[in-house]
Amino acid sequence: MHPNPAFRHADRALLDALLDQVGFGMVFAATPDGPRVAHVPLLSTGDGAVQFHLARGNALTKHLDGATVLIVVNGPDGYVSPRRYADDDQVPTWNYVALELEGRVRRMDGDGLLGQITALSDKHEARVRDGEPWTMDKLSPARLKGKMAAIVGFEVEVLAWRETLKLSQNKSAEDRASAAAGLEGEGSRAIAQLMRTLGGTE
Repeated sequence: MHPNPAFRHADRALLDALLDQVGFGMVFAATPDGPRVAHVPLLSTGDGAVQFHLARGNALTKHLDGATVLIVVNGPDGYVSPRRYADDDQVPTWNYVALELEGRVRRMDGDGLLGQITALSDKHEARVRDGEPWTMDKLSPARLKGKMAAIVGFEVEVLAWRETLKLSQNKSAEDRASAAAGLEGEGSRAIAQLMRTLGGTE
């Protein structure tokens, strides 16, 4: 988390929306084998918990039940050139959006895991534009049983939310607008839009 308080945005609904829209993150934990990370799809329960699953053979799987973990969700980002500022006496920087979630893990039972992967597939299938959504009932019982046996579900009770929305809030309105326009012109449209809507350029 960036130390500058200007980059905080303690709107829980906004943070929930970021988690929902990105839907993917990294789970970090200390283990007896050293620090480990897993890259996972994430599902918010809507009541302060986040769910994910791992392959049974993942290096983290056997260590997570009861552990404290850090989940990191990365949003859009982009390089900001000093050329965008009115004053030449500036340095390059990187604007970005990131969310850190810290909490304690519990292992889910089979019913909970099935509910999680069903909710995940339904959520993301709804975003696929063409054709009919794929559903879990298309799997044969034997295939579903085999797939379920290969993964383990987890739920994290989130105890701390820490966000960084670094959107040039420490710059003048003119510099923010110029930087946003530059980023958009370079193809970083998502971070430019956030700079305009959350960083005070509109």
